Amino acid sequence: MTSGQTAAELARVRADFPLLARTVRDGRPLVYLDSGATSQKPTVVLDAEREFYERHNAAVHRGAHQLAEEATEAFEGARETVARFLGADAGEVVFTKNGTEGLNLLAYGFSNASAPGALAGADEAWAQRLRLGPGDEIVVTEMEHHANLVPWQELCRRTGASLRWIGVTDEGYLTDPAEVIGERTKVVALTHVSNVLGTLNDLSPQSPVITAARAAGALVIVDACQSAPHLDITHLTAADSGVDALVFTGHKTLGPSGVGVLWARRGLLEALPPFLTGGSMIEIVRMEGSTWAPPPAKFEAGVPMAAQAVGLAAALEYLMDLGLDRAHAHDQELARHTLELLEQRPWVRVLGPGLDALADRVGCVAFVVDGAHPHDVGQVLDDSGIAVRTGHHCAWPLHRRLRVPASTRASFAIYTTHEEIDAFATALDRVPQIFGLGESA
Repeated sequence: MTSGQTAAELARVRADFPLLARTVRDGRPLVYLDSGATSQKPTVVLDAEREFYERHNAAVHRGAHQLAEEATEAFEGARETVARFLGADAGEVVFTKNGTEGLNLLAYGFSNASAPGALAGADEAWAQRLRLGPGDEIVVTEMEHHANLVPWQELCRRTGASLRWIGVTDEGYLTDPAEVIGERTKVVALTHVSNVLGTLNDLSPQSPVITAARAAGALVIVDACQSAPHLDITHLTAADSGVDALVFTGHKTLGPSGVGVLWARRGLLEALPPFLTGGSMIEIVRMEGSTWAPPPAKFEAGVPMAAQAVGLAAALEYLMDLGLDRAHAHDQELARHTLELLEQRPWVRVLGPGLDALADRVGCVAFVVDGAHPHDVGQVLDDSGIAVRTGHHCAWPLHRRLRVPASTRASFAIYTTHEEIDAFATALDRVPQIFGLGESA
């Protein structure tokens, strides 16, 4: 791994993010440690969206006039950029509203596969993997964001399949997947990085979860929303990866809100029935029935979010120009510094892998202060201009497993500084003072 950014490089990066210069709470400098919820946007992203609207705005894939041609070229160019970011083919990249919609697209596609004639003409090997019913099983993990849990719960309800899950240890790791994944498993859906624990799950081709899924012939679907801003994830789309589909979202990856990405193997996209229907995704329409366009258009009904896709492409170009290896190194430095400071505060209990397992952690540090509710901790930090996330972070079952009602989470991005982590720790020292928990460190 290369080293992270120098002070001068980091200063140049921060200058690209206008919002970071503002003040909050009566003139206090903003310390933004909530990038795991949504990242800030560099000027190149804001400019890309504005330029699209000012110079090229038209309905994509519609019209023969010049603006329509320019808009379509920009939109499809954005798809090419996403494909390069993923190390994939552009024909396997579907634009969605966000990661949640991408996961729902897959779940509803499985559900629609049971309709009469839905898989007519589909490759039988893929069709067989899409058919779900009583006796079949879908496997998730106990650390999933609700977006990668609730759609599969609902799919089980609609199809009669059963939901099973891989547990989480007290240290924040998955238990043995082979104890859950078996011959009845049709789908394994799991996060690459936990949005609470920061745990980086091993998804290499030789990993226990991929090995077990392959042995079962199950489809593997990955939530990469928390890993895409921090890591090179091209290994997940490699031909031998064992991963069949993944999603990530623009607003966590320096890009705009309202745009996300679903990547899936071409054979899966060709066989999967569509989730939304209407204009743009059709091939032939007659009053008696319709046929679908080839993927990815098959899954992009209606006028797409062209400006947002262009903005996302600018964000991914920005990350690639910076270097995802350097982004990861910077993230590791920030995590180390945060964990070291919290370790000095015995009244703080960190969730997930500790300093001795830093390589297993990405993007965030969540913690609890016994005797103070996380919402109160967040309010104390906010009074000092420190923006963090409090609550169950859309991972309610995980918090129940860890036997805590909620947690406070500090999450990082390429623009986060060591000085901001210091300011966070200093502000955190007010918590035991305010709530009478003993002397601060």
